Amino acid sequence: MAHPVTPTTVTEETITELAAARWATAHDPRVAQLMSSLVRHLHAFARENHLTEAEWMAAIRWLTDTGQISDSKREEFILASDVLGLSMLVVQQNHRLAPEATPATVLGPFHIEGSPELGFGGDMSDGVPGTPLFVHGTVRALDGTPVPGAVLDVWQADAEGAYESQLPEVDEARLRAKYTTRADGTYCVRTIAPLGYAIPMDGPVGHLIAQTDISHFRPAHVHFLLNVPGYEPLITHLFREGAPYLDSDVVFGVKRELVVGFTERAPGPTPDGGQSDVAWVEAVYDFVLQPA
Repeated sequence: MAHPVTPTTVTEETITELAAARWATAHDPRVAQLMSSLVRHLHAFARENHLTEAEWMAAIRWLTDTGQISDSKREEFILASDVLGLSMLVVQQNHRLAPEATPATVLGPFHIEGSPELGFGGDMSDGVPGTPLFVHGTVRALDGTPVPGAVLDVWQADAEGAYESQLPEVDEARLRAKYTTRADGTYCVRTIAPLGYAIPMDGPVGHLIAQTDISHFRPAHVHFLLNVPGYEPLITHLFREGAPYLDSDVVFGVKRELVVGFTERAPGPTPDGGQSDVAWVEAVYDFVLQPA
């Protein structure tokens, strides 16, 4: 004769360990570790703040809205991670580089795969209004050895602070490109001088930021991604020296080593070997990669 099964009593005191134990049965040990730990930390948060049902529902709606506004060009969850400082924490934990190596920062929500390839000094602004900017230098290893054939994936906002994904009328590559270093490790990017800008404030993240005194601006910068075989991947920015918001970057991405002088130049010869009929701006920076 089968014995009746007595249900486990679920109380405020027992629910956490019961839930954590269930998630600890995940077949992958790492998933088991992460999920059981997540359960304990979420429950601790709810207990510490005596989370109300209305607050819990508001959080669910916020997460739903964040998912619904996201698409292939807008990553609202990445933006949320960025402004909470979680993105930079994960970057710091996973990229403990030598002091001489170029520091890593956040990817941000506006990177798009498939940027066009341009030659040395090719103009990725392609008619977008703004002051011409040449960023050039060398990609090298920690020991000073030049790294030829390194691909620099570059993207930025325009002179109004907007990315292509924020402009409904733009459906093509804009202010982004891939450049490859020459045999001596040198590279040259031609673009326009970027402007500091506000993160998107029309979505769930912006609505949350608007309830605080947090500055929602980022200082002027250009994004770089280098993924070179044999070296640690590098996602980073170059920030314009003297730009507003360097000390209050909403995504915590500024590092002293990444702040670069933008020197104003008169019309004349340019680093790509050409000539400019108008005044332009020059930034010189050497990317230093750490061996994998």
